[in-house]
Amino acid sequence: MRIGFIGLGNMGRHMARHLIEAGHQVTVHDIRPEAAAEHLALGAGWADTPAACADGVELLITSLPTPRVVEDVLLRGGAAAALAPGALWVDMSTSTPAAAERIAAEVLDAQQVRRLDAPVCGMSHGADSGTLQIFVGGAEDDFRAALPALEAMGDPKRILHIGPLGAGYTVKLLLNLLWFSKLVATSEVFAMGAKAGVDLGLLRDSLLKSSASSYFLEHDFIRVLTDGDYDDSFAMVLACKDLGLAIDLGRDLGVPTELSAVVEQIFRRSRTEHGDLAGEMSPVRLYEALAGQEFRLAIQATAPVGATVAV
Repeated sequence: MRIGFIGLGNMGRHMARHLIEAGHQVTVHDIRPEAAAEHLALGAGWADTPAACADGVELLITSLPTPRVVEDVLLRGGAAAALAPGALWVDMSTSTPAAAERIAAEVLDAQQVRRLDAPVCGMSHGADSGTLQIFVGGAEDDFRAALPALEAMGDPKRILHIGPLGAGYTVKLLLNLLWFSKLVATSEVFAMGAKAGVDLGLLRDSLLKSSASSYFLEHDFIRVLTDGDYDDSFAMVLACKDLGLAIDLGRDLGVPTELSAVVEQIFRRSRTEHGDLAGEMSPVRLYEALAGQEFRLAIQATAPVGATVAV
């Protein structure tokens, strides 16, 4: 398959590599030409512009940080106008249905370009290992056409056709929102446990053996507890962006988001204190400060480490 791939960041660089290794004819583009060195060494082509990357491909994949950048690349960068009739655009960014609709209304619909939204979860280690979970919105036929490429980048058992266009974006935003809320709630619980003098390892074990158990507590939070790892592979600036998009979605749908709004403010406070590039789990540090100690436990904690972060 002839594939154009735009966006070689923490996620996209691994995803594009898997496509090349799977035997697809891949042309890549990124705002940083040096990001493509690995891909060119593997046989990929280089495009100087988004438009050149989209020209003549069957499938254009974008993996970009914000909806604004997606629109810049597709519209002002000329990628949408360069796509041939019948080509398929697959946006794997965490974006919004509204941004994709604007692009379609301006260019894609007139050119009869097909599209899917297919955001991912699994973070950079999932992208590196090719085990991403992918949530796809769009027509069934388009999903089937893109499936060989999607299976090169993700776990075939976790590539889910969610529904019509926009459904993939929506599910990804809701997944992130719930994960961030769990992070704040878990941090509050551990702060209170620490202040009360409860052993944090015993607190975690007790929670895991109760109805309060969760995948987050078992697999994700353990990285903080054992390694002090706040996950620098996903920056606070992007976490706050995703929270804002999710709350905007709730507003558009007429659903009150009182709890989510508080979670967003806690993340924004952490971003202010710890910086744009601090890891997405940095809000934990706010609660460690309240408790007067870091949340750490012995490495022999009962639950396995091997986390797969949800955002």
